[in-house]
Amino acid sequence: MAIDAGLGAIGFLVARILFGGLLAFQGLNHFQNVGAMSGYAQSKGVPAARASVLFSGGMLIFGGLGIVLGVFPAIAAGAIAVFLLVTTPMMHDFWAVPEDQQQDEMTSFIKNVELLGASVVFLALSSEAWAYALGIGLGL
Repeated sequence: MAIDAGLGAIGFLVARILFGGLLAFQGLNHFQNVGAMSGYAQSKGVPAARASVLFSGGMLIFGGLGIVLGVFPAIAAGAIAVFLLVTTPMMHDFWAVPEDQQQDEMTSFIKNVELLGASVVFLALSSEAWAYALGIGLGL
């Protein structure tokens, strides 16, 4: 199965740009708002909150751009999946927050689970040929 021609290739490129581009943007946001995000992470009990925010921002940028560009997509999608597996239950623990915060945290939790599903799809397709990709690390 190759996604390397026709409308499927264009649709897959659009999906890569939307998914990876927005994740890379979120990673950039980690660096631009490191103070506020570190405070929030610390309030959630994240050890070494500032370093964790910076590291996770790097994972999001690397993973997002890797998916957009088709560069080491297995590693890129894996980085996104690991990020989401770790941060989703830790940062969006809707079951453990006051009632007035539960809906916001549940919405973020569900969004992250959806993104995790998408990252697994990109991981599953990482060994296939991707049209409009740099192709570095494809077919591992």
